[in-house]
Amino acid sequence: MGRELVYNMVQAQIGYQFHNLDLLDQAFTRRSYSEENGGENNEVLEFIGDKALDFAVIKLLIAKYGKMKNGDPVDGTTFNAWEKEIRRQKDADICDGANEFSCDRSEGELTRLKSRMVEKKNLARRMVEMGFAEYLIMGNSDIKNNVINEMSVKEDLFEAIVGAVTLDSGWDFSVIQSVVEAMLLPEDFIENDSDDNYVRMIYDWEMETNHVVPWFWFKEQSYESSWYLPFKGISQHFPVLGYDYSRLKFHCELKLLDSLPIFRGFGVSKSEARMNVCKLAYEYLKENGYIQSMTMRDEIDKPAKESAINQLEILARRGYFSIPVYDFKEIHDNNGNPIWKCRCIIKEYNRIFVSKSSSKKESKKLSALEMLYYVIEEDEKNV
Repeated sequence: MGRELVYNMVQAQIGYQFHNLDLLDQAFTRRSYSEENGGENNEVLEFIGDKALDFAVIKLLIAKYGKMKNGDPVDGTTFNAWEKEIRRQKDADICDGANEFSCDRSEGELTRLKSRMVEKKNLARRMVEMGFAEYLIMGNSDIKNNVINEMSVKEDLFEAIVGAVTLDSGWDFSVIQSVVEAMLLPEDFIENDSDDNYVRMIYDWEMETNHVVPWFWFKEQSYESSWYLPFKGISQHFPVLGYDYSRLKFHCELKLLDSLPIFRGFGVSKSEARMNVCKLAYEYLKENGYIQSMTMRDEIDKPAKESAINQLEILARRGYFSIPVYDFKEIHDNNGNPIWKCRCIIKEYNRIFVSKSSSKKESKKLSALEMLYYVIEEDEKNV
């Protein structure tokens, strides 16, 4: 694929059109190539992207879990009004705490969520899933050492693309936020209030069935350009009275097999539009026999201690339950030796499994294994 087609594909999938395509080209260029051929590389873009990514993820988490005590959400549209109200109260000497900030998650929980979302293996996986990693521009030394398979190289690419968007947009954080949501797949980590994680389910189905990644195209375009109703999961040819379609500012198109239609979903954000189009596609696949009902046991190999943590996460990503949470506490035996106690918690289940070991990692494996056996057993009871 020529570079022009590659960059058209990249821009469509992240939902952003570059004013300066040289920046996007630089994001894909490794230092090994610039040392051999001249020109700039992506190292400083990585630095910029790393910082912008942190900010975008924090904003995303606060928008999801934070609120003002008067019930207002915490986003850019309410901040100015909130700031004016605080100033008014201060001037009038009537501050009563009504507009204080509160959050449904503790600092520690937010820190763990953020760390998981931006960790190396997740960013690297997204570059593979989006099909970007294979188009890195590398010098002979990188090619000889096969660095394309290193997670850090793919992580660097993710951050460099975010850095390139940051510079190209003039540090427009609404643009950065939107691109990060498109690239990061926050649905894997942030609990969805109403539906299963259809985005991950579509990714897994396409990879397992056709051994390719699904293709998404994002556009900032209003609902009126199509008759698809994303929240219904079906196609209809009339509008629903009373629904404010002007809120649906983004649409996302999804392409799977050539024999399947191109699906389109809408949302107030790229993330919501992607979730809606994946729900639409998933329900179509089920209704037309492309997806067979499966149990948890069908989804994974035989439960095993060494892979139990990963097996639980696979089930979570496929929509059976939310991502497991592990709590650790250090205690001591009668001789004063440290013992790690780990609790495995899944919010959909009332059971909490606790395991102890002199090794923190071992205690986590043991509690995950007990939870794994339990959720599989509960699933089979409901079949």
